[in-house]
Amino acid sequence: MTCLRIGAGAGFSGDRIAPAIELAEHGNLDFLVFECLAERTIALAQQARLKDPTAGFDPMLERRMRAVLPITAKNGTRIVSNMGAANPQAAARLVRKICSELGLGHLKIAAVTGDDVLAGIGPFHLDETGGTATALGDQLVSANAYIGITPIVAALDAGADVVICGRASDPALFLAPLVHHFGWAMDDWTRLGRGTLVGHLLECSAQITGGYFADPGLKDVPNLPRIGFPLAEVSADGNAVITKVEGSGGCVTRATCIEQMLYEIHNPAEYIQPDVVADFSKVTLTETAPNRVAVSGADGHAATGFLKISVGYRDGWKADGQITYAGKNCVARAELAAKLVQDRLMDAGIPLLESRHDLIGYNSVPRAATASEPASPHEVRLRFAARCKTAAIAQSVTEEVESLYLCGPAGGGGVTRSVTEVIAIASTLLPAKNVKTGFEILETQNAIA
Repeated sequence: MTCLRIGAGAGFSGDRIAPAIELAEHGNLDFLVFECLAERTIALAQQARLKDPTAGFDPMLERRMRAVLPITAKNGTRIVSNMGAANPQAAARLVRKICSELGLGHLKIAAVTGDDVLAGIGPFHLDETGGTATALGDQLVSANAYIGITPIVAALDAGADVVICGRASDPALFLAPLVHHFGWAMDDWTRLGRGTLVGHLLECSAQITGGYFADPGLKDVPNLPRIGFPLAEVSADGNAVITKVEGSGGCVTRATCIEQMLYEIHNPAEYIQPDVVADFSKVTLTETAPNRVAVSGADGHAATGFLKISVGYRDGWKADGQITYAGKNCVARAELAAKLVQDRLMDAGIPLLESRHDLIGYNSVPRAATASEPASPHEVRLRFAARCKTAAIAQSVTEEVESLYLCGPAGGGGVTRSVTEVIAIASTLLPAKNVKTGFEILETQNAIA
């Protein structure tokens, strides 16, 4: 078969839409993939669904689909995305509605199901807490498995034009179209490993075209305002060329590809995925032309038989109060302000589960690497944050920060306050055989919202 062209339309929930439109219009794509979930994103989506059964999917789903569907439908490009988050069926219904309104009633929309394993997670122990999921009681919000390619491939085999998933493995969103297109066997570990590498390289969108690479004067990236999103030209053997739309901003180089390849994989020889344990240790990256990097040499081994489960649970409330101090002695004034807040909370008997303060622009990131005597800045922003048992206690913390206007050191200004519920994330492993995935096709012709 000829090579497959697959592009990345998003690398996170809030990613830019314009580069995805450019890729859809000029990328000559077979598939356009939108990867929009992070570890905590789906727990927050589950929380939203608890409040509204019709919610729980990516808030930018409608904008993205209205922007690209007329183009992808015209060009014969199929879409795969995890924008379904906690509610892929509701997301698929929305896409069906959009297709009907756009006159694209011939498209088939698939919703992939089965990643929500909340009902079966109870007896399993969580790595971070040591206790079982059941022990969390009513704090437990969600449990979602990082599912693999099987239901996505099945949906594509059934003719789906748009496949909406929940918590699938990020590379699986790209690997599934490759398996569907080339007909790779599910135990062809080498090709699955190579396809996983392609997915891993593309999954963060502009991160591989210079967006998370740029460092002025050290790693300059051309035309960053118009940065383009990446695409891969994948051969039947699983090797590929990473590139982007000609004339788009950014760059694809051996260096950008190396940085992305090493991102978040822990052991390059054992990148554990639901469908394969990928081996990137012998990968070769070669610049064959400007903005074209050939990628080869990935391998793979049999999957572990277990799936990672991301468990979301309520873990109190976060108070966040900030105030800026500027001019001479601003660091000392900010430190005094932080001590005042801490002392006043203690005097009032307000209990905090944990707290910290940072001087943004001075010692906040990374704290452990801050020089012992850093240069004194012209301004700093004090951030006082605390995790509290209740929203009312968190509110009291932010009130103390605001009181610094008149009850603190000189020159404070620009106070902001926020109180948010903390959704913490824990992990465990579940036997893959315990997770039953599937899909359903929603026809768009004559669809009613």
